[in-house]
Amino acid sequence: MPVNENGRETIQAYPLQWPAGWRRIPAERRKRADFHRREAVYRQDTANPGRSVKAYDKKVSLNVADSLGRILAEMSAMGIPRQGVVISTNIPTRLNGLPYSNARVPDDPGAAVYWKHGKTTRCMAVDRYDRVADNLAAIAATLEAMRAIERHGGAAILDRAFVGFKQLMEPEQWWQVLGLKTQDATREQIQEAYIAKARENHPDIPGGDVTAMARINAARDRGLEETGVRA
Repeated sequence: MPVNENGRETIQAYPLQWPAGWRRIPAERRKRADFHRREAVYRQDTANPGRSVKAYDKKVSLNVADSLGRILAEMSAMGIPRQGVVISTNIPTRLNGLPYSNARVPDDPGAAVYWKHGKTTRCMAVDRYDRVADNLAAIAATLEAMRAIERHGGAAILDRAFVGFKQLMEPEQWWQVLGLKTQDATREQIQEAYIAKARENHPDIPGGDVTAMARINAARDRGLEETGVRA
Protein backbone atom coordinates (compact mmCIF):
# COMPACT_ATOMS: atom_id res chain seq x y z
CA MET A 1 0.00 0.00 0.00
CA PRO A 2 1.40 3.47 -0.83
CA VAL A 3 2.75 5.61 1.98
CA ASN A 4 2.97 9.39 2.30
CA GLU A 5 5.91 11.50 3.38
CA ASN A 6 5.08 10.76 7.03
CA GLY A 7 5.30 7.02 6.46
CA ARG A 8 1.55 6.54 6.85
CA GLU A 9 -0.35 4.25 4.53
CA THR A 10 -2.51 6.02 1.95
CA ILE A 11 -5.21 4.80 -0.40
CA GLN A 12 -4.78 5.50 -4.09
CA ALA A 13 -7.58 6.32 -6.49
CA TYR A 14 -5.58 5.22 -9.54
CA PRO A 15 -4.63 2.57 -10.38
CA LEU A 16 -7.14 0.33 -8.66
CA GLN A 17 -6.17 -0.50 -5.08
CA TRP A 18 -8.00 -3.75 -4.46
CA PRO A 19 -8.32 -4.65 -0.75
CA ALA A 20 -5.65 -7.16 0.24
CA GLY A 21 -7.12 -10.58 0.87
CA TRP A 22 -10.33 -10.00 -1.11
CA ARG A 23 -10.88 -12.60 -3.80
CA ARG A 24 -10.99 -11.49 -7.44
CA ILE A 25 -13.53 -12.69 -9.98
CA PRO A 26 -11.80 -14.29 -13.01
CA ALA A 27 -12.33 -12.23 -16.17
CA GLU A 28 -14.18 -15.05 -17.93
CA ARG A 29 -16.77 -15.18 -15.12
CA ARG A 30 -17.65 -11.49 -15.17
CA LYS A 31 -21.06 -10.64 -16.56
CA ARG A 32 -23.01 -7.69 -17.95
CA ALA A 33 -25.21 -5.97 -15.38
CA ASP A 34 -28.61 -4.33 -15.78
CA PHE A 35 -28.04 -1.09 -13.91
CA HIS A 36 -29.73 1.73 -15.76
CA ARG A 37 -31.39 5.11 -15.49
CA ARG A 38 -34.49 6.57 -17.12
CA GLU A 39 -34.04 9.18 -19.82
CA ALA A 40 -36.93 11.19 -21.24
CA VAL A 41 -37.56 11.10 -24.98
CA TYR A 42 -39.35 14.11 -26.47
CA ARG A 43 -41.42 14.62 -29.64
CA GLN A 44 -42.70 17.67 -31.41
CA ASP A 45 -45.98 19.01 -30.05
CA THR A 46 -48.33 18.94 -33.04
CA ALA A 47 -50.73 21.34 -31.34
CA ASN A 48 -47.97 23.87 -30.65
CA PRO A 49 -45.36 23.92 -33.44
CA GLY A 50 -41.86 24.70 -32.18
CA ARG A 51 -42.51 23.08 -28.80
CA SER A 52 -41.65 19.59 -27.60
CA VAL A 53 -43.49 17.33 -25.20
CA LYS A 54 -42.33 14.24 -23.35
CA ALA A 55 -43.20 11.10 -25.27
CA TYR A 56 -41.86 8.33 -23.01
CA ASP A 57 -38.96 7.24 -20.81
CA LYS A 58 -36.31 4.86 -22.08
CA LYS A 59 -33.78 2.77 -20.20
CA VAL A 60 -30.18 3.91 -20.60
CA SER A 61 -27.10 2.04 -19.35
CA LEU A 62 -25.25 3.88 -16.60
CA ASN A 63 -21.98 5.61 -17.38
CA VAL A 64 -19.18 6.21 -14.87
CA ALA A 65 -20.48 9.68 -13.99
CA ASP A 66 -23.94 8.28 -13.21
CA SER A 67 -22.51 5.64 -10.88
CA LEU A 68 -20.15 8.09 -9.17
CA GLY A 69 -23.13 10.33 -8.47
CA ARG A 70 -24.99 7.45 -6.85
CA ILE A 71 -22.02 6.55 -4.63
CA LEU A 72 -21.44 10.13 -3.50
CA ALA A 73 -25.17 10.52 -2.79
CA GLU A 74 -25.09 7.44 -0.57
CA MET A 75 -21.98 8.69 1.21
CA SER A 76 -23.64 12.06 1.79
CA ALA A 77 -26.69 10.30 3.24
CA MET A 78 -24.33 8.43 5.58
CA GLY A 79 -22.83 11.72 6.72
CA ILE A 80 -19.48 11.02 5.05
CA PRO A 81 -17.90 14.17 3.53
CA ARG A 82 -16.61 14.02 -0.04
CA GLN A 83 -13.00 14.50 1.11
CA GLY A 84 -13.34 11.40 3.27
CA VAL A 85 -14.08 9.12 0.30
CA VAL A 86 -11.61 7.48 -2.09
CA ILE A 87 -13.05 5.83 -5.21
CA SER A 88 -10.39 3.55 -6.65
CA THR A 89 -10.48 2.17 -10.22
CA ASN A 90 -8.18 1.63 -13.19
CA ILE A 91 -9.53 4.79 -14.82
CA PRO A 92 -7.21 7.84 -14.57
CA THR A 93 -8.51 10.53 -12.23
CA ARG A 94 -9.33 14.19 -12.68
CA LEU A 95 -7.98 16.90 -10.40
CA ASN A 96 -10.87 16.29 -7.98
CA GLY A 97 -9.74 12.68 -7.52
CA LEU A 98 -12.70 11.14 -9.37
CA PRO A 99 -12.34 8.93 -12.47
CA TYR A 100 -12.79 10.46 -15.92
CA SER A 101 -16.17 9.55 -17.40
CA ASN A 102 -14.98 9.23 -21.01
CA ALA A 103 -11.69 7.38 -20.44
CA ARG A 104 -10.68 4.19 -22.24
CA VAL A 105 -12.33 1.08 -20.82
CA PRO A 106 -9.70 -0.68 -18.67
CA ASP A 107 -8.98 -4.40 -18.88
CA ASP A 108 -9.67 -4.74 -15.16
CA PRO A 109 -13.11 -3.19 -14.45
CA GLY A 110 -12.95 -3.67 -10.67
CA ALA A 111 -13.85 -0.82 -8.34
CA ALA A 112 -13.31 -0.16 -4.64
CA VAL A 113 -14.60 2.59 -2.38
CA TYR A 114 -12.86 3.49 0.87
CA TRP A 115 -14.16 5.84 3.54
CA LYS A 116 -13.54 6.79 7.13
CA HIS A 117 -15.91 5.65 9.87
CA GLY A 118 -14.66 7.23 13.06
CA LYS A 119 -11.02 6.20 13.31
CA THR A 120 -11.39 3.14 11.11
CA THR A 121 -11.32 2.75 7.34
CA ARG A 122 -14.17 0.89 5.70
CA CYS A 123 -14.19 -0.51 2.19
CA MET A 124 -16.54 -1.99 -0.37
CA ALA A 125 -15.15 -3.56 -3.56
CA VAL A 126 -16.87 -5.22 -6.53
CA ASP A 127 -15.49 -6.77 -9.73
CA ARG A 128 -18.42 -9.03 -10.64
CA TYR A 129 -19.35 -7.09 -13.77
CA ASP A 130 -17.49 -6.33 -16.99
CA ARG A 131 -17.88 -2.52 -16.84
CA VAL A 132 -16.44 -0.11 -14.28
CA ALA A 133 -19.72 1.82 -14.26
CA ASP A 134 -21.67 -1.30 -13.29
CA ASN A 135 -19.26 -2.29 -10.51
CA LEU A 136 -19.50 1.24 -9.12
CA ALA A 137 -23.29 1.06 -9.37
CA ALA A 138 -23.26 -2.26 -7.51
CA ILE A 139 -21.30 -0.62 -4.69
CA ALA A 140 -23.84 2.21 -4.55
CA ALA A 141 -26.72 -0.29 -4.42
CA THR A 142 -25.00 -2.22 -1.62
CA LEU A 143 -24.45 0.96 0.38
CA GLU A 144 -28.12 1.86 -0.08
CA ALA A 145 -29.16 -1.57 1.21
CA MET A 146 -26.85 -1.22 4.21
CA ARG A 147 -28.35 2.15 5.06
CA ALA A 148 -31.77 0.52 5.00
CA ILE A 149 -30.56 -2.14 7.46
CA GLU A 150 -29.21 0.59 9.73
CA ARG A 151 -32.49 2.55 9.58
CA HIS A 152 -34.34 -0.52 10.81
CA GLY A 153 -32.14 -1.00 13.86
CA GLY A 154 -29.42 -3.14 12.33
CA ALA A 155 -26.43 -0.93 13.21
CA ALA A 156 -24.88 -3.70 15.30
CA ILE A 157 -25.18 -6.11 12.37
CA LEU A 158 -23.35 -3.67 10.12
CA ASP A 159 -20.61 -3.17 12.67
CA ARG A 160 -20.03 -6.92 12.88
CA ALA A 161 -20.03 -7.18 9.09
CA PHE A 162 -17.41 -4.48 8.76
CA VAL A 163 -15.25 -6.11 11.41
CA GLY A 164 -15.08 -9.04 9.01
CA PHE A 165 -14.33 -6.69 6.11
CA LYS A 166 -11.51 -5.09 8.12
CA GLN A 167 -9.94 -8.48 8.70
CA LEU A 168 -10.09 -9.16 4.97
CA MET A 169 -8.46 -5.79 4.33
CA GLU A 170 -5.42 -6.45 6.50
CA PRO A 171 -2.53 -5.83 4.11
CA GLU A 172 -0.15 -8.57 3.08
CA GLN A 173 3.39 -8.22 4.35
CA TRP A 174 5.82 -6.88 1.78
CA TRP A 175 7.94 -10.03 1.80
CA GLN A 176 4.85 -12.17 1.12
CA VAL A 177 3.96 -10.02 -1.89
CA LEU A 178 7.50 -10.53 -3.26
CA GLY A 179 7.40 -14.28 -2.59
CA LEU A 180 10.07 -14.16 0.12
CA LYS A 181 9.89 -16.38 3.20
CA THR A 182 11.07 -13.82 5.74
CA GLN A 183 11.34 -10.09 6.33
CA ASP A 184 15.06 -10.52 7.10
CA ALA A 185 15.93 -10.60 3.40
CA THR A 186 18.92 -8.66 2.10
CA ARG A 187 18.63 -5.81 -0.39
CA GLU A 188 19.98 -8.12 -3.09
CA GLN A 189 17.34 -10.77 -2.30
CA ILE A 190 14.61 -8.13 -2.40
CA GLN A 191 15.75 -6.86 -5.79
CA GLU A 192 16.00 -10.40 -7.19
CA ALA A 193 12.51 -11.25 -5.95
CA TYR A 194 11.18 -7.95 -7.32
CA ILE A 195 12.63 -8.56 -10.78
CA ALA A 196 11.17 -12.07 -10.87
CA LYS A 197 7.71 -10.80 -9.93
CA ALA A 198 7.95 -7.86 -12.35
CA ARG A 199 8.73 -10.22 -15.23
CA GLU A 200 5.47 -12.01 -14.54
CA ASN A 201 3.21 -9.04 -13.82
CA HIS A 202 4.47 -5.93 -15.63
CA PRO A 203 1.55 -4.42 -17.61
CA ASP A 204 3.71 -4.08 -20.73
CA ILE A 205 3.96 -7.86 -21.15
CA PRO A 206 1.17 -10.28 -22.15
CA GLY A 207 -0.84 -11.26 -19.11
CA GLY A 208 0.56 -8.36 -17.06
CA ASP A 209 -1.55 -6.60 -14.48
CA VAL A 210 -1.43 -2.93 -13.44
CA THR A 211 -2.85 -3.58 -9.97
CA ALA A 212 -0.48 -6.46 -9.23
CA MET A 213 2.49 -4.40 -10.42
CA ALA A 214 1.50 -1.52 -8.14
CA ARG A 215 1.45 -3.93 -5.17
CA ILE A 216 4.84 -5.33 -6.15
CA ASN A 217 6.37 -1.85 -6.48
CA ALA A 218 5.02 -0.84 -3.07
CA ALA A 219 6.31 -4.08 -1.50
CA ARG A 220 9.79 -3.54 -2.98
CA ASP A 221 9.90 0.04 -1.71
CA ARG A 222 8.77 -0.99 1.78
CA GLY A 223 11.31 -3.84 1.89
CA LEU A 224 14.22 -1.63 0.82
CA GLU A 225 13.13 0.96 3.37
CA GLU A 226 13.19 -1.61 6.17
CA THR A 227 16.55 -3.02 5.18
CA GLY A 228 17.93 0.51 5.24
CA VAL A 229 16.71 0.93 8.80
CA ARG A 230 18.32 -2.39 9.82
CA ALA A 231 21.66 -1.63 8.15
